[in-house]
Amino acid sequence: MVGPTAAGKSALAMALAERLDGEIVAADSVQIYRGLDVGSAKPTAAERARVPHHGLDLLDPREQSDAGRWLAAAEAALADIAARGRRAIVCGGTGLYVRALLDGLAATPAVPEAVRAEVDALLADGGPARAHAALAAVDAGAAARIAPRDAQRIGRALAVYRATGRPLSAWQAEHAEARRARAADRAPARILALWPDRPTLYARVDARATAMVAAGLLAETRALLAGGVPTDAPGLACLGYREARAVLAGEAPEDGLAERVALGHRRYAKRQLTWFRRLVAEDARAVHLDPSALDVLERALALA
Repeated sequence: MVGPTAAGKSALAMALAERLDGEIVAADSVQIYRGLDVGSAKPTAAERARVPHHGLDLLDPREQSDAGRWLAAAEAALADIAARGRRAIVCGGTGLYVRALLDGLAATPAVPEAVRAEVDALLADGGPARAHAALAAVDAGAAARIAPRDAQRIGRALAVYRATGRPLSAWQAEHAEARRARAADRAPARILALWPDRPTLYARVDARATAMVAAGLLAETRALLAGGVPTDAPGLACLGYREARAVLAGEAPEDGLAERVALGHRRYAKRQLTWFRRLVAEDARAVHLDPSALDVLERALALA
């Protein structure tokens, strides 16, 4: 079950799990972090008591989010769920995680620490825009797919090129051929792609941002920093937390925090919509559902 942030995936996944005797595997690159609860809309303790969840709280906020580590944990959870005779519902909006689970990860080489440090320095000195321009000069294919503000993916693509002399897009194209050959061996899946019309989605994003701030996003961020998480930790670069961190550092006013959080999430939702629309267009396993439709649960059950 995939779709942009605030589309209504979690609520429908919970309802499906309860009807199908299922368990949920989260595919979310923010919920993977321990302590990032309010700002990731992580399932509450009560929701986890109703339906078992997997894929949450795997990393310390100081660690870099990694699709490979998530994939290993997700596949272990799926095997365990199947062994107990229950249904698995993978739910989340991180496209890289979803694609890794469906088709495997591209086999790119390890990047030496010296190269990683060099790219990190470029990002720190010139920001993601300058690094994105450097990437476009050596790997136009990757640059076209990666948003100019996505520092993590820009850095990864640049590091792969500098370490190997070969564009990341070439590694990925090679992987695409291999995954087509493996497709018959992958576990069967039905992909339910959820999003409402754009005005409804953006209204939900705005409401969620307001609720996050009201629920204590600033206090949660302050507690993470007080607990020793550094300001430049990967977890605190996630949407919502970076805006809260700026307020706590005196770099932005507290007034308007919810609006700034909402703006970041709307931009992210726009990129997610592009990705998931392409998925529906290209993958016969994928079906679009409007989560605001009154019969969405019945339609999802019919497709499950």
